[in-house]
Amino acid sequence: MATEIERKFLVCGDFHESSVRAYRITQGYICPESGRTVRVRLRDGQGFLTIKGPSLDGGVSRFEWEKEISEDDAKQLLQLCDNKIDKTRYIVPFAGHTFEVDEFYGDNLGLVVAEIELQSPDEPFAKPFWLGEEVTGQKQYYNAQLSRKPFKDW
Repeated sequence: MATEIERKFLVCGDFHESSVRAYRITQGYICPESGRTVRVRLRDGQGFLTIKGPSLDGGVSRFEWEKEISEDDAKQLLQLCDNKIDKTRYIVPFAGHTFEVDEFYGDNLGLVVAEIELQSPDEPFAKPFWLGEEVTGQKQYYNAQLSRKPFKDW
């Protein structure tokens, strides 16, 4: 079992030129309740099933378990999901760390969020010029919440 430690930020500038990779993601939630989520993800023909536990430290860290599943299994499980998220994820290295920047589509069009995974909650990291307000722990920015209450409805 692993603990995911990450911080989340809004993006307020152009990061595209620094991106080294991008891929389209479709994901849905089978169980998006009470801070615990069961997520199905389809990314570049690969399927993933992820279970995340609640955060006990304001959203910085939480339990995460993920297994790769077949593309067909992911497509079938996505049919169980009422609401889905569609986004492009950009991989952006910066000063020894990697930011994952999600640019959303559909009902979340206009929202761009960056996440950085850390080894510890207090690990220092440099912030690129395009990184805006920190939104770590603000539940409306969680993908599971965006699938139920999209950005267009805020």
